Amino acid sequence: MTVYALAQISIHDRQGYDRYVAAFMPVLAKYHGRLLAADERPQVVEGTWSYDKVILMSFDSRESFERWANSPEYREISRDRVAATDGVVLVADGVPGSR
Repeated sequence: MTVYALAQISIHDRQGYDRYVAAFMPVLAKYHGRLLAADERPQVVEGTWSYDKVILMSFDSRESFERWANSPEYREISRDRVAATDGVVLVADGVPGSR
């Protein structure tokens, strides 16, 4: 079943975050993840939102997500993201039968 990873972040070190971004796509692709959205100016339609950026990714399964998130390559580059941002990451199961 497809799973989605949703990150909501605030960036406090642009240079460090940009290093992470520069290395991100090859690692995501290696583990068959797909970047669906990355927006530093999302429109808040309802409620309040205190972050700077939203990122939405998809993976074929929770196991695929975990392989990517725990891979040596991602652990290495994620140090820059962790140091440069604050935020949350959520993983949610897709709806069965939808794509």
